[in-house]
Amino acid sequence: MSSNTGTATATSSGPHTPEPQGRRRAGGGRAGSGRTRREQILREAARLFAERGFHGVGVDEIGAAVGISGPGLYRHFAGKDAMLAELLVGISERLHDGGRMRLAETTGTGDSPDRALDALIEGHIDFALDDRALITLHDRELDRLRDDDRKRVRRLQRQYVELWVDVVRQVHPALPEPEARATVHAVFGLLNSTPHLSHPESLPGRETTATLLHRLAKGAFDAAAAREDGD
Repeated sequence: MSSNTGTATATSSGPHTPEPQGRRRAGGGRAGSGRTRREQILREAARLFAERGFHGVGVDEIGAAVGISGPGLYRHFAGKDAMLAELLVGISERLHDGGRMRLAETTGTGDSPDRALDALIEGHIDFALDDRALITLHDRELDRLRDDDRKRVRRLQRQYVELWVDVVRQVHPALPEPEARATVHAVFGLLNSTPHLSHPESLPGRETTATLLHRLAKGAFDAAAAREDGD
């Protein structure tokens, strides 16, 4: 996923919100232990597409990963293009809707804007650590989507960015809107770099990594605001 990502997609049959890889939803809740067959297919498709590229994976391989025949996948999806679309629009919807939910929760409890920003960062870190395959897919395969699906992804991403910009400017009122928006994109680039850092097993534990990423993200916003204060 690029720094524009907040990331997501609907198939031609309508939007769906898969949880292909992450253990947490972007909104913050744990996923249920049971998965539908459709979610299993999407999870394995995301993993295989990220490992070998969209064109490097056949329908039969995806079917084998979930224990059904390749042709059996067509009972759930029209083909690989539909799987890719659902993965990419679905995660963009999850990030946007999860961000809105986190902000509603903090507003409803009277928390400060700083706590609201923490909540947005925490949600995106969950995504960055738990959905690495989808970040890779977004970076490599977004242009393969149909125009309407790709436009939907971009629209959701812009809306997700604006959620952040509004909160960042509440925390740092002196930071001009263009600089706040640029910093939000830079923070997304930082957080979304996790698939490229190393193999997950060679990184610190999840909690340590999440804490480090949170500190770096907050530091980026503080640094941008400090520059404006200095001017």
